[in-house]
Amino acid sequence: MSPAGFLSPEVYERAAARVETLIEALPWMQRYAGKIVVIKFGGNAMVDDELFDAFASDIAFLRYSGVRPVIVHGGGPHISRMLKRLDIQSEFRGGYRVTSEEAMEVVRMVLGGQVARELVAAINERAPIATATSGEDAGLFQAKRKTVVVDGELVDLGCVGEIVKVDPTVVKADIAAGRIPVVSSIASDVGHSRKALNINADRAAAALAKALGAQTLLMLTDVPGLYRDWPNVDSLVSQITAAELRELLPSLEAGMIPKIQACIEAVEGGVDQATIIDGRIPHSILLETFTTEGFGTMVTR
Repeated sequence: MSPAGFLSPEVYERAAARVETLIEALPWMQRYAGKIVVIKFGGNAMVDDELFDAFASDIAFLRYSGVRPVIVHGGGPHISRMLKRLDIQSEFRGGYRVTSEEAMEVVRMVLGGQVARELVAAINERAPIATATSGEDAGLFQAKRKTVVVDGELVDLGCVGEIVKVDPTVVKADIAAGRIPVVSSIASDVGHSRKALNINADRAAAALAKALGAQTLLMLTDVPGLYRDWPNVDSLVSQITAAELRELLPSLEAGMIPKIQACIEAVEGGVDQATIIDGRIPHSILLETFTTEGFGTMVTR
């Protein structure tokens, strides 16, 4: 007879391996139980069906493991596709999408009406407690119009905003009710309350993580993490302090700067840690949260 009675040795070994994996995750489950984890969702995980489904499963697993996940999403590829379909001109200046009032209506429609709804539906197939929230709702995100300097010239970005105030009341209510908030990166214009502004999802996630007193901010990207000396793949950083990271800012690729700024803002604002993880790897969130090895680049105070 096998060690497990009627189980064959092969079946017993597979089952025992699964149990061992769960036991190894126990300390991390205890650490994060009841804690808020803010996750910025973007990159390939938004447009790849397999990664999208894996992300939804990860969020459901976190919630049923006692974690309180909060998702902040953008939707750049979806917005670009819809603008092209509607023949609305769009360009990027200084890393930001110049957003006309006409384009802003598309941003509103795509983020709140498409991306958020698809993500909520995918999570609800696994854990029927996700709910969509716009950054405009109940004054969640309030922003002022943003300008950037490009080649020495001040550029008006149109309906692009920089967050000046966060009121997390509506998100806290969802968390208290046991729901999973899915937040679109749109803000109310502090100068014109009926108008909306397009805000960077990385910075929005950091601002919300601070306001909620989150344990962790997880940033899904399309790279394995931060490199000190790109393209030298051996220069991948596993852990770094916010002060060290600030010194590296001038040398970083433009696409990484908003993510790095978001990590710095989060940890300097009271979040225990912010981690940049590769969203192209299925279940990367669980690898980071529930394994000893970790995943990506962790930023600490």
